[in-house]
Amino acid sequence: MSILRSIPFLLLSIPLYLNPVLGVDLLSYICPTANNFTASGPYDNNLQQLMASLSTQVPPTGFGLGSFGRSPDRANGLALCQGDVSSADCKTCINGATSEIRRLCPYSEQAIIWYDHCLLSYSDVKFFGQIDTSNKVYLLNVKSVDDPKTFNRKVGELLTGLSWEASHSPLMFAKGEVEIGESKKLYGFTQCTRDLSYSDCKKCLESAISELPSCCDGKEGGRVLGGSCNIRYELYPFLDV
Repeated sequence: MSILRSIPFLLLSIPLYLNPVLGVDLLSYICPTANNFTASGPYDNNLQQLMASLSTQVPPTGFGLGSFGRSPDRANGLALCQGDVSSADCKTCINGATSEIRRLCPYSEQAIIWYDHCLLSYSDVKFFGQIDTSNKVYLLNVKSVDDPKTFNRKVGELLTGLSWEASHSPLMFAKGEVEIGESKKLYGFTQCTRDLSYSDCKKCLESAISELPSCCDGKEGGRVLGGSCNIRYELYPFLDV
């Protein structure tokens, strides 16, 4: 993970070399453990059941989690679709994620993958209800704004307001926009995985927002992808209506 933190912007190039899944953009993935499982062994079988369960459980509501098997071979996982996508698009994204994560992180006991419309993670350790502080990826729009100080303040105000909304919403998702000049708007969204408490959701989002100056200072767009929460802002409308 330390390598990913030191060169986060290189991650922008990753989707160019990965297999697209029915038009869904693969943003990044992490295989954070050196521990591997045996093909067709107990953990592999439990993981297959978990992936199948998430594929059917998540699309109707946009979120799901589950555990299969017994320790030390228990497979724990969750998946989340972006709060504005349809059930059909959610299903497409989750199906792609369950397939690609096995291909990109073969035999890894822990892994996480982010698409434009969803995220999926699994582990041999039960992690539900805890803020994931280990897995994080930063993306940015390479264009810079003319007035970084004022723009950064507007971004912070928008996302801080949206983080409060998300942490008080059953879906733990909020989107919004604000005018920042003549005929110009700033768009953003915040979202948490629904295994978190409302207070931990807010804490996760606040932490992500606090990292924007170090990754995306004065940039027209920025995004922090985490295992427990995600934030994004842009100068163009990027969310589904």
